[in-house]
Amino acid sequence: MELTELLVLAPADQVDWLSEALQVLEALSVSVEDADAQTDAEQALFGEPGMPAPRSAWRRSRVLALFDGPAAANEAARLLALQDDFEGCTCVSVSAVPEQDWVRLTQSQFAPVAITDSFWIVPTWHEPPAQAQQVIRLDPGLAFGTGTHPTTRMCLRWLAGGLAQQAGKAPELGRVLDYGCGSGILAIGAGLWGAASIDAVDIDEAAVQATLANAQANAVVLHAGLPALAQGTYQTVLANILATPLKVLAPLLCAHVSAGGSLVLAGILERQCEELQAAYAPYCRLEVADTQEGWILMTARL
Repeated sequence: MELTELLVLAPADQVDWLSEALQVLEALSVSVEDADAQTDAEQALFGEPGMPAPRSAWRRSRVLALFDGPAAANEAARLLALQDDFEGCTCVSVSAVPEQDWVRLTQSQFAPVAITDSFWIVPTWHEPPAQAQQVIRLDPGLAFGTGTHPTTRMCLRWLAGGLAQQAGKAPELGRVLDYGCGSGILAIGAGLWGAASIDAVDIDEAAVQATLANAQANAVVLHAGLPALAQGTYQTVLANILATPLKVLAPLLCAHVSAGGSLVLAGILERQCEELQAAYAPYCRLEVADTQEGWILMTARL
């Protein structure tokens, strides 16, 4: 396959139509970029997590479509130019995409991630660092959670940090619930740090399957399923989601925490601290346990 890229400049109101037209013309993929990125005219498009986007498209966009060969790309450019809706758009170029080892290129973007000096997340194509005493083997996949995001790292640091605080005594995680498990990384971390048993739940079946596969790869025994799997109380309840669903889930999550147990919440921006504390006030007292890059980890003892 000889990949060829068609580049089109489009105003905001033409992007959706153009993307759909390119797919009809059998583009292998279509991506959209801000044409004014890295200039004084650059404008923010996406809002913060949990917030609506301030606008639906950039003022000017670069729409890039990949085709199987130059003939297909040039024919797509010709047909687009004949459409009335193409007015205001410009075909900038048709160019060959250099051959690359895409697997190796993708793998190079994911390096081992340090949680603590001795606790690391390591993709399967990397050797663990010499100082790594505890390792989660995890590759990028369809489910959220590879350890690179601050919210995930803070949760894992909390799991590992309990050990240091106990002066060498394993933390009493007991029965653990990972609510919104994604890739299963927190459930796996709990298993490595001494959980007695683990239930991992998510509304996405793909996340459930990813969790089971990743747990098996790390020799961690757990149960994974849809939210109905979570039954009874747990000594440790982990939920790395976002602030809005965490507020809605307050009574449910707190009901799952046993007396004297720990609730650990992430996916929360620093500015959302007080609204989370207010939402959980009828059930527990949330406190900030960790901060990183504008995100916070909140915990409570019930």
